[in-house]
Amino acid sequence: MAKLDTEVHEHQPANQPDDTEHSPVVISQLKKRADDWQLHLADQITSFAGSMPFVWVHVAIFAFWVATGLFGADPYPFQFLTFMVSLEAIFLSTFVMIGQNRQSTFQQAKADRDFHEAELELKRNTELTRSVHAITKAIDARMRATPPEPGEDASAADA
Repeated sequence: MAKLDTEVHEHQPANQPDDTEHSPVVISQLKKRADDWQLHLADQITSFAGSMPFVWVHVAIFAFWVATGLFGADPYPFQFLTFMVSLEAIFLSTFVMIGQNRQSTFQQAKADRDFHEAELELKRNTELTRSVHAITKAIDARMRATPPEPGEDASAADA
């Protein structure tokens, strides 16, 4: 199973499934985000900020900063570090909001498409049901209008 899983996923990045797995709404949203360089950059930053390498980079930076006090330029209680971390938090929260807005827009587009698809399917099923009902009525009328064959029991024709 592991070999099959590796073969399936080795041709594409883990966060970008094959286009054949997506609905047209998803494909159009991905294309729209890839075409706008600002949205693409925001997606890349958000993707990196939500990963373990981001955590490890920050652990290393903070450990270095606390151990050296930035070589005496930012002694304890590390006011400049606090300023930088606060500034980073402001920008990262903005990227999170951009990602949430993107997800909200995507969900709305998908819900709209799903609604329209369900409405079309309902119309098709209603038409098919009406057609089957009309055919059933026609067969029933024809069966009732046809006299029984000689030697055939009348009660057997009704069943």
